[in-house]
This record gives sequence, structure tokens and C-alpha cells, in this order.
Amino acid sequence: MTEQRGFAGTEAPERWLPTRSRPRPEALSRSLDTLPGVGPSQRSKLAKLGLRTVRDLLEHRPRDYQQAVGETPISNLFGEEEAVIAGEVRRVSIRPTRRRLTVLKAAVRDESGEISAVWFNQPWLADKLQPGTRLRLRGQLRRNEFHVRSYDLDGAGATADFAPVYPASEEVTSPRLRTLVESALPYAPDFGDSLPASLRARERLPLRFDALVALHRPRGADEAERARRRLALDELLLLQVGLARIREGTEEATAPALGEPGELAERYRQALPFELTEDQEQAIAEIDADLAAAKPMQRLLQGDVGSGKTVVALYALLRAVETGKTGALMAPTETLAEQHFLTLEPICTELGVQTALLTGSVKGELEGAQILVGTHALIQEGVSLDDLAVAVVDEQHRFGVEQRGALAAGRSPHVLHMTATPIPRTLALTVYGDLSVTEIAKPPANRKPIVTSWVTDERGPEAYRRLRKHLDAGRQAYVVCPLIERSETSQARAAEAEAERLRRGELRDYKVGLLHGRLRPAERRELMARFKACELDVLVSTTVIEVGVDVPNATIMIIQEADRFGLAQLHQLRGRVGRGAEQSYCLLVSRAKEELTDTARERLQALVETTDGFELAEKDLELRGEGQLLGTRQAGLSEFRFTRLRADRELLERARELAGELVAHEGPLDDEIDRFFAAVAVDSLA
Repeated sequence: MTEQRGFAGTEAPERWLPTRSRPRPEALSRSLDTLPGVGPSQRSKLAKLGLRTVRDLLEHRPRDYQQAVGETPISNLFGEEEAVIAGEVRRVSIRPTRRRLTVLKAAVRDESGEISAVWFNQPWLADKLQPGTRLRLRGQLRRNEFHVRSYDLDGAGATADFAPVYPASEEVTSPRLRTLVESALPYAPDFGDSLPASLRARERLPLRFDALVALHRPRGADEAERARRRLALDELLLLQVGLARIREGTEEATAPALGEPGELAERYRQALPFELTEDQEQAIAEIDADLAAAKPMQRLLQGDVGSGKTVVALYALLRAVETGKTGALMAPTETLAEQHFLTLEPICTELGVQTALLTGSVKGELEGAQILVGTHALIQEGVSLDDLAVAVVDEQHRFGVEQRGALAAGRSPHVLHMTATPIPRTLALTVYGDLSVTEIAKPPANRKPIVTSWVTDERGPEAYRRLRKHLDAGRQAYVVCPLIERSETSQARAAEAEAERLRRGELRDYKVGLLHGRLRPAERRELMARFKACELDVLVSTTVIEVGVDVPNATIMIIQEADRFGLAQLHQLRGRVGRGAEQSYCLLVSRAKEELTDTARERLQALVETTDGFELAEKDLELRGEGQLLGTRQAGLSEFRFTRLRADRELLERARELAGELVAHEGPLDDEIDRFFAAVAVDSLA
């Protein structure tokens, strides 16, 4: 009798046939134009939100859920609380605004009364809102009109209680994203589940695809939160297991022990024209302790804009020089590298220390240089860093991990990671694993908090009147625009056009310069030198001045179309003023407030309310998600899409505990970790 193989047999077959319900992870890589209603135009708009594949869409976490509110008769509407109304369209009107935008109004009536419902920038809706159409609206009463957030012409899907509200844009609204996610939900089972079944059972975790469906289609707030925490635990476990494996491979590395501070470090202290703050002294003490050991320093130095991190960084570099070694400072952009070089070179020359600048377009004299300042060009072939003892990586979250790792490749220098985009200390300690964290929380004592105001563009002339008062008092100013030049497809204000307009208009009696990233490095340096020397009164610029520019005499900044910038970016830009003892001001100019998204309004209001970078960092995490904590967009790391770092401290700790038992685990989890870290260089995060 022949032995039967396979199902109901005594021996396993050579290869089991796949079941029909097996996960198909390759399906998640399908482009979004495979979904109904997504063409080339919609695909490009979704790409601007970072949504390119089915996986991206299903991992796009709702930032909120609609409140549970019953329908309100129109005559009972009161205050600005969120409300739901239902009625019949009586008539429709549409009008353009000054900025080529549109306002659509529909008179809606129910048994109790009539109200004007308002939509912004949705002119195509007019065809659907024919008189007699029944509809259901969710929104707010403002100035006796009902401002619509979501609507239903058939049923109650978009206006339903607990309907998800997604991070969106003006081009792709949250209701549109809700429709797209619904069409992508059949792909949820293709995610599979990489956690060991024993761990999932012990922790009482739902299946991953069940959690995804509940996240996008919850029956209540508690169910949505349980689903999010299950998916967040996945992310945190991948991170912690990956970091633990990286650390296992780097524990044997050694760096040159630099001993106690010497004569050069003391001369540097004496040469500084100011007293170091208490926080700066503490940072230096912690760095000295690291440099005295043979274990490579891996320290994160974080501090608010203008808190004096560069002073501390130069101290660390000079510690390398005084032992006959080399120091290197790597910045993410040519402009920032040039600014660092201009700041460091004078005092280094005074101390007799040779410096050199190396970027993609500038190559200084490297022979004999003791401190190298540059961009990623520092890690390209042909640059000898054999004697590298201390490496400073500025704005480290803006580098790919491969770039950060390459700076230390083949050697084990002491590394100081420096950032002005802070995260709360306890979270940094947990997420960064064994990376030591130093904070410079307080700015120098003579610095006054910057006064920030938010005005709409119809008050733009008033903003320039305030700016002229500063210029007449001998001060200088910045005007920041979102683009370099005007384009047919964008309504954003362009720096070139604004500079020309100001020279002919409001600032015709003043010297106006124009700075942007397309200028050649020599032109940028000359322009900044003229501005520092007070040969220019106003600098019109793009975000090229976001970091590194230090002109104490500049006391006012106008940021045009401020709603187009992110919160962290706005805070960095604002930090270009307030660098001296004089009171400084930042004026945020935006479109009319009702034309902005809720998130844009929250960003600008947060900036008005505080100048504390740590507080703003938490707000930014809340509004934007935690994806950029480890520089993930540049790193190739998958984003933190579900983790809410402030709310998930217990989950973080649990992930660290569980990671210990999964370091040696083999299985589908390994593939997930590889995808999460995407070719991380060994030295970059440990």
C-alpha cells in the first residue's frame, strides 16, 4: 500500500499549496491608482501626503474621530460646538474670492428653519446640490452660517458618529481619504501578523488586520484606541528589537580616550565673550566624562533654537584637536555648513586651530586641517578621516542613518548628535535606547522671548508698517516666502517676486537682499556677509535661513503664507530673530482663517501661544505624528504611524521588556524588522 502524503497523510508533502486566505503582502505594494476613482492627478496629490501604495493608505492613521452628537434642528443651533443638521437644499450660490479661491453657499431648510451652509474651495459640489436635494451636514455655526466639515447626500457615512478624520490637505480632503480607505480595507488581511502566536495570546492582542479594520471603522472611541495601541506595539517592538540587535554588534567598539581637558579647552573658555550658562556647563561636564573613556560617546545634545548648542559642540571638537586628533562637524545643507564655518573659523583662528570647509561645491584646503566642517561631502571617497576622534552631526534627524553611519565607518569616534528639534527627555531615553541625552533648556540670560502675532493677509500692509519702524530704529529684518519663483500651478507667494515688489513698494527706501537655495555658494556667503555688516536692511528669503543664520541686529521677521509651513519649521525660522538683547517680533501672515484647515489653524495658534521648543515639539508630535522622531523620512525607516509617544509611555516600556525575549527570535518578525530599518548602517543608531 502506497503511503499518502499531504493532508490526512502520514508524511508532509515537499511543498504545501498556499491557502486561499493566506496573506499576500506583495498586494500592499500596489499603486493607489489601482483603487476606483484614482487617476494620475489624484495619485500625485496623494503622493504629497506620503501616500503612494495601498499599504501607505491603510497605515494612514486617523488623527481624530467625529464626536457622537445627535441631529439638531436648525433653529436650535447655538454657539460653535460641533453639530449635525439634516435638511433640503433650497438654492445655491458660488463666488470667487480675491485669491482665486471659491466660497459655495447653499440655503438648507428643515422643519424648524433655514440656514446658509458654507463650503470653501469645492466649486464642483454646486452640481450635486440641486434644489430639492436631501443632505446631512456636520460642522459648526460661525457668524450665523453653518461651516461644513463633512456632508452626506446619501445615508450617514461621512457625518456618522466616530467617522474617522484623517490628516489631509486642501487637495485631498479627509472625506475623500475616508472613501479611499474604505475601498482599500479588503486588503487588510494581506498584512499578516509577524508577532509570535504565543506572545499574542499572552498579551491578549487582536490580530493585526482586525486592528486595522477597527482603526478605520470603529464602533466607538474605546475600540479605536485598542486597535491603535495594538498597531503601535508592533512598531515599538520592531524598533526595540532592531536597536537591541544593532547594539549587540557594536559593544566591542573602542574610541580614543581623550583624558582630562587641557590648555586649549581652557583658552577657548577664556576667549568666549560671554559666560556659559548653567545648562551649557552641565553639557560640557557630561561630554568630558564621555571623552575620558575608551567607549565611543553616543550623546544626543538637544536644545531650543538659540540656546547655545554650537558653543558646546566646538568645545567637543577642540578636545579632539588638543590630543593631536581631528574633529569633524557634519551639517545637512550647504547653507548650514557655511554658517557653522563662518561662526567657528574666527575663534579657531584666534586659538591657532586650522579649519576647512568641504561641501558639494566648496572644497577648502584640507591639508593640515584640524577641524573639518561640511555636508555629506565629508563622507565621500577621497576625504581622509583616519584621525577622527570627535564627530558632531548637526540637525541629525535630517540625515539618513546611512550618512550618519558612514561618518564613523571603519573607525570608532566619539559622536555628538545635535538637534534643535527637541523631544521630551524621558521619551528620548526610551526611544533612542542607549543614546545618552543632554538638554540645553534655557537660552542665555540676556535673551527675551520673541513676541509672535498671527494676522491674515488683508492686514499685510500693517505688518510692513511695523517692520519699517524697526528699520528706522537701526534694526534689520527678514521676510520669508514659501517659494523661490512664481509657478502657474501654485498660488504661493514667491521670494523673487516679493523682493521685487518690496523694492518698488513698501520698502523702496531701504536696501533689500534676496537669499535662496539656487544662489551659488559664493553668492550666498557674500549676501550673508553684507547682511551681517548691516549693508542690507532686509533679507527676503526662502526657508534656506531655517537654521544656522545668526544676526543679533535682526529683530523682526514676517513669514508670508505661514500656513504652508510645518510647526517645527516655523519655530526654526522664528529663531533667526531674538538672538540679541533687543526685544524681537515674528509676524505670521496667512490666508483668511476660515480658509485654513483645522491643523493649520492649530499650528499657527500654538506658535503664538509659546516660544518653548519642547512644548512645540510635543504639539508637533500630536498634530503631525511621530514619524520623524528618528529622522525616518531620510533614514529609510518606516514611519511611526500609530505610536503616540506622549500617550504610549507604558507601551514603550512594555515593548522594551518584550524585545529582550525576541532578540534571538527567527520568523516573519525578521522580515518586518528588515523592512522597518531598511538597510540601517550599524553605527548610526546604537
